[in-house]
Amino acid sequence: MDIKETIIETQQGGVKIVQYNKPSKKNAIDQVMYKRVIRILNEAAVDENISVMVLTGTGDFYSSGNDFSAPPDSNTGNHLNVLKEYINAFIMFPKILIAVVNGPAIGIAATTLALCDMVFASDKSYFLTPFTKLGIVAEGCSTFTFPRLLGERKAIEMLLCNYRLSAKEALEYGFVNYIYKPEEVQSKVWDKIVEVSKLPKHCITITKKLVRDAVREELLRANDKEIEELNAIWIKGQRSKI
Repeated sequence: MDIKETIIETQQGGVKIVQYNKPSKKNAIDQVMYKRVIRILNEAAVDENISVMVLTGTGDFYSSGNDFSAPPDSNTGNHLNVLKEYINAFIMFPKILIAVVNGPAIGIAATTLALCDMVFASDKSYFLTPFTKLGIVAEGCSTFTFPRLLGERKAIEMLLCNYRLSAKEALEYGFVNYIYKPEEVQSKVWDKIVEVSKLPKHCITITKKLVRDAVREELLRANDKEIEELNAIWIKGQRSKI
């Protein structure tokens, strides 16, 4: 599938919108899609015409996470390096970053929500991080962000025991800001986004910097460590095949 089809990029006023668009794979993200989103985030970060970045999915899924069935793209390098760069782009983004979760968010799609500034979700969505079930470890800085957002016990239940967090629970725990009925997502959510986009850009950027500076280095370290552990598992798996 062509990159232009798997990532839809649009702009409405000062709002840049990115949609994961691979409905046949429940919007699973491959290396080419990761690279595309990294570039969009980095370009939006320095574009004075953009004040808000929105991530969402097409169809009935936000994203099912990594597309393990997709062949690696020869031009994107090692998958874990791309993944690390993708997560860092979230950590370093200086403007308002909003996720509109139109359906289930799994794996990397769920963990990076904790790096967004606001999350609006359909009440039909759920959040799942089945890392141990897949024989890997947590990523997306979730070993740092999930305990802070959800509390240590619920974070452990999600990251170690593959607990599926409902939209209602996500709202109660503060993992998302608001939940809406599916038919309301495209109306009420966007009214709120437009409202946010009209706030003074300079004040927003400075305030976000003040908030994020306190934890940014810890997030970067968490990402480094998680990727390091994922790489160790990958190397061990490769050796076992020899």
